[in-house]
Amino acid sequence: MLGLKLETDPRWVNIVESNIEEILTDHAWCEQKAASNAITIITLNSEYTDLVTDLLVLAQEELEHFQMVHDIIKKRGYKLGRERKDSYVNELYKFMNKGGNRLQCMVDRLLFSAMIEARSCERFKLLSKEIKDPELSKFYHDLMISEAGHYTTFIGFARKYGKDIDVDKRWQELVDFESIVIKNYGKAETIHG
Repeated sequence: MLGLKLETDPRWVNIVESNIEEILTDHAWCEQKAASNAITIITLNSEYTDLVTDLLVLAQEELEHFQMVHDIIKKRGYKLGRERKDSYVNELYKFMNKGGNRLQCMVDRLLFSAMIEARSCERFKLLSKEIKDPELSKFYHDLMISEAGHYTTFIGFARKYGKDIDVDKRWQELVDFESIVIKNYGKAETIHG
């Protein structure tokens, strides 16, 4: 369904399990950034009422996920560390069309967002199946379902409003680009690392 070309090596879960506090902190900040991204898309494209409506809900869900991860952090006696840089997302960002018209920029931002959600969904699925911690296994299973919905929302709006753009071609270009980028990751206890 997600169309990713390269799956995460299951051994990544072993890296995650070696430092649960770090993965949880990184994950918390990923959720905060996802909420901020949805709000940015709303700010730049406020004339699309249905997009604003759906992305407001999505942003609230991402903030709820941030709170849920933070609650797990507190429950386990950890502290929310400082915000982490997400090199994977920064590399994907370079692919976005920033010089086209507003519609092209919106479509690219929506596809960029869909890709991040797709990769997060894929990682959460792997965690839900492979992590030995039962609480986190269930938690990541539930979030996997939510991330799949967010992916669908973003790609659906890209297709809806990108009628004069070959959205499927652009998506495939991003999938190809991501398959090159992701080869450098899967070696750290971060959601995209």
